[in-house]
Amino acid sequence: MAAGFPAFAHKTWRTIASIQTGVVLLILVVILSAVGTIVLQRPVTEPDEMQNAYSPQALRMLDAVGLTDVFHSWWFLGLVLLVSLCIVAASIDRFPNSWRYFSRPYKYPDESFRRALHPQKTLAVADEEAGLVAAERALHELGYKPERVVREDHFAIFAERSRISELAVYIVHASLLLIFLGTVVDGIWGWRGTLNLNEGQTSNLVELRDGTTRTLPFAIRCDSAGQENYKDGTPKKWWSQLAVVKQGRDVQKKEIVVNDPLVYSGVRFYQSSYGPNGKVDKLMLVAAPKNGSGQKQEIGLAVNDTVPLDADTTVRFAEFIPDYAVREGQVYRKSNQLENPAAHLVVTSRSAGRDFDVWFPQMDEVSDNSKAPWMFQATDLKMGHFTGLQVSHEPGQWGVWSGVVLMGIGLAFVFYVVHMRFWAVPVRDPKTGKCSLWIGGSANRNRDAFEQRFSDLVDLMEKELKPIPTASPREQVATVAAN
Repeated sequence: MAAGFPAFAHKTWRTIASIQTGVVLLILVVILSAVGTIVLQRPVTEPDEMQNAYSPQALRMLDAVGLTDVFHSWWFLGLVLLVSLCIVAASIDRFPNSWRYFSRPYKYPDESFRRALHPQKTLAVADEEAGLVAAERALHELGYKPERVVREDHFAIFAERSRISELAVYIVHASLLLIFLGTVVDGIWGWRGTLNLNEGQTSNLVELRDGTTRTLPFAIRCDSAGQENYKDGTPKKWWSQLAVVKQGRDVQKKEIVVNDPLVYSGVRFYQSSYGPNGKVDKLMLVAAPKNGSGQKQEIGLAVNDTVPLDADTTVRFAEFIPDYAVREGQVYRKSNQLENPAAHLVVTSRSAGRDFDVWFPQMDEVSDNSKAPWMFQATDLKMGHFTGLQVSHEPGQWGVWSGVVLMGIGLAFVFYVVHMRFWAVPVRDPKTGKCSLWIGGSANRNRDAFEQRFSDLVDLMEKELKPIPTASPREQVATVAAN
């Protein structure tokens, strides 16, 4: 049993460190991430929209398995940790060989290496030094820095470019680990919620996706909010003018729109929704005395505001009902939707010693519109509005964005930076005693382009090795006679 455990541990390690395991797990992460973009997620989606999109049974099932909050579910975070473990294991398993390859480059090719390498070329040279000098000049012309390599009584030329690209895969591995680290940190310590504010309202309570509330160490005030429309009346954008209030003073202000949040102390406030809150901001009225002794007045009332009409009479805006119904002499609120609004005024007359209930619209069974000493005409109804904010605290975003940037760098090295190596070795034939220059090259990717570069190098070496033309004997005699 003791002997079997090391074998089991070794097999487990090989499975975790295998590329196949990592690829399969990474594909699962991508698929589940795609599911998280297809299935409506809490709390980004309003509860009413969730209920309209799915049946109650389907919604309960999706909530139970965590598909309505994929990126914070325990199984998704566990899968991300498992992928990270595979990446670390694969890197540990393969990095020592890669580092040896990077730190100790192969500069002098032996005979077996030369036979197997492709591409390669052999050029005839007068002697070893001539071949080495020609190789150095050709490599210099192509922008390389050749290095003479000495092995006992043998010499060679070695040149390379972009050796760092051999480690590019580990840059990509590091970027994935940073992204996954940020995801796990967000999933464990991050949170998301909603905050609805009326214009002028201040609050520091955020409703989280599980129904609980979180108290912020500062408060948010909505100074104003609005909606811009296209010419056909459809919404173009929502905006909110927000202020961060801390210890009784404003520390930051910003007008936010969709995808341009206010960020303070690591907490982001996104514009999510906008609409009427079912409350009246101002009711605009024209009031005129029935006895004709006074002048018309234009007044604006908020709920519970009281305004004097004359020395004897006042009017108070008692209540506003967005959707009313009358039953058995009572006015009821059917819903909070602005479907069938009604406004209730209370006119107090000292001389009459009583209050008069004035309703808009007039309701004969409950209103005293005809008995009140003043007549009222509603000219405008300014409704209050709320702004809906998505609030999030994502402490792992630094890791996610750092990983994205690092992955861009790593992929640039993987696809666009090629490690090229060239060797030039003088070789003497033991039978004939003639000397030749063996030239070989290698690239870790983009072989077609590299073979063209190798061909250019060979052409330059042939040019360097081409003998300088000498004059014929007759031309030499003519030259001497001329002198």
